[in-house]
Amino acid sequence: MEGMTLTIDCSDCRMQHTPACEDCVVTFICGHDAGDALVIDAAEERAVRLLSRAGLVPRLRHEARADCA
Repeated sequence: MEGMTLTIDCSDCRMQHTPACEDCVVTFICGHDAGDALVIDAAEERAVRLLSRAGLVPRLRHEARADCA
């Protein structure tokens, strides 16, 4: 798992511009501008997952679009 990264690019997410986007952990943590990607490593992804499970941040709702998968 070490050395792996997760790239979250809102332009690849089929949930973009929906109500789910407004409550996405990426939006919550980064206050990102539309089109900005978030890249986190495996340890950071585990931390975000744990924060989400504890109810401290919204869950990740990114779902890759069929044309970007």
